[in-house]
Amino acid sequence: MTQMERPRTIAFLPEAAYGASLNCVAIAQELRDMGHRPVFLCDPGFAGMFRNYGFEELPVALSPLKSEAEIADFWQRFIDQHRPHFHLSPLEQIATYEVPAWNAIVDSAIHAEPALKKALAQLKPDIVCLDNVVYFPAIGRAGCPWVRIVSCAETEIPDANVPPYTSGLPAADQSGWADFRAAYVGALKPVHERYNAFLVSVGEAKMAPGEFLQPSPWLNLLLTPQAIAYQRRQPLDPRLFAYIGGAVRSEAPYDLPFFPKHNDKPLIYVGFGSLGAADTDLFRRLIETFAAAPYRVLMSVGPYKDSYEHVPDNVHLEYWYPQPAVIPQVDLFIHHGGNNSLNEALSFGKPSLVMPYCWDGHDNAQRVSELGLGAKLPRYDWTGPDLLAAIRTLLGDAAMKRRLTQLSRDLAAADSRRRAADLILATAGAGTEGARRSAP
Repeated sequence: MTQMERPRTIAFLPEAAYGASLNCVAIAQELRDMGHRPVFLCDPGFAGMFRNYGFEELPVALSPLKSEAEIADFWQRFIDQHRPHFHLSPLEQIATYEVPAWNAIVDSAIHAEPALKKALAQLKPDIVCLDNVVYFPAIGRAGCPWVRIVSCAETEIPDANVPPYTSGLPAADQSGWADFRAAYVGALKPVHERYNAFLVSVGEAKMAPGEFLQPSPWLNLLLTPQAIAYQRRQPLDPRLFAYIGGAVRSEAPYDLPFFPKHNDKPLIYVGFGSLGAADTDLFRRLIETFAAAPYRVLMSVGPYKDSYEHVPDNVHLEYWYPQPAVIPQVDLFIHHGGNNSLNEALSFGKPSLVMPYCWDGHDNAQRVSELGLGAKLPRYDWTGPDLLAAIRTLLGDAAMKRRLTQLSRDLAAADSRRRAADLILATAGAGTEGARRSAP
């Protein structure tokens, strides 16, 4: 900071999910290194997560659930209930998975409003950073600028030339786009009307059909590298939107375990996110397939580690891995298409094999495949030979490796964490004169 600057208080409100939360941790680490004060408005079920990284926490209940155990149990039951739907196409998942998910998300926005309003009045931040898929009216009324962080796929920001959000449809073929959009808006109409009624009740304008979060009138950060951005019919205003690439947090170094078998073979990392870890049947299939394959495999299996009794000598299971410290050491990352995982793979120049199960994972799987930065594989409709053939192809693709290496260098040179921090501080520095502007 220069002598003319003062430390800023930056409030972060990430979605109560690890991907969005860890993106915000990365940006907050940069802001803290610059001498500012990041504070996390966090659900009590996530209490301690941000404190473990050295940040202040201010609890704001996003649901009636009080503890991490209650939240974990809720989402465990939610995933168990909807696991059969992950076998369905993205179009079929609109009614079976996305509508229930959006109802839960809208519930969180409604439930959080009084406590969030109180917390922001107590904290008096210079700026609020929202990393979520739904708008919280208290943020727009906090008397300071706010930033929308788009940590899902870029498809979350609609455009006539961008495939529909969560559709997994290709950019080069628009034949299914209109049908998907119509089905999405139609199926979500009841929950959307319920959300709009809430907005009106607190003095906010209604959202357009199918929309639950508008762009910020101040700043919107897309955690998507410019190199993989879509060619939009209506380009995003560079004064309000910035592609910053993945925001990768700092972690302590990770020492690889010794593998009694194949310890000199290519290293594969498998991580399906905090919710994907509940899919234990899928992990058992993967373990069985890798048992006879010439690879070393790290598998992040969440709280279910003790349920796997037979683990081969070339496979290492852990509850959790510090991904930013692990991925630079691997040869291939198999993941679910979460934007955090994808951006970490790109940041470190590693190919992705994406096995999506819901939401924007479908979009990221398609984007990786069509740009030649990895491949996609159905989450369930595969055989052992299918999986191993895809792995061999990705590990042997020298041209892909060169593209990924160059992209990794470009992202490192761009320093996305510092750019995001600078943009946030510049927006905070704009003062409160326009903080009460209505969002478009």
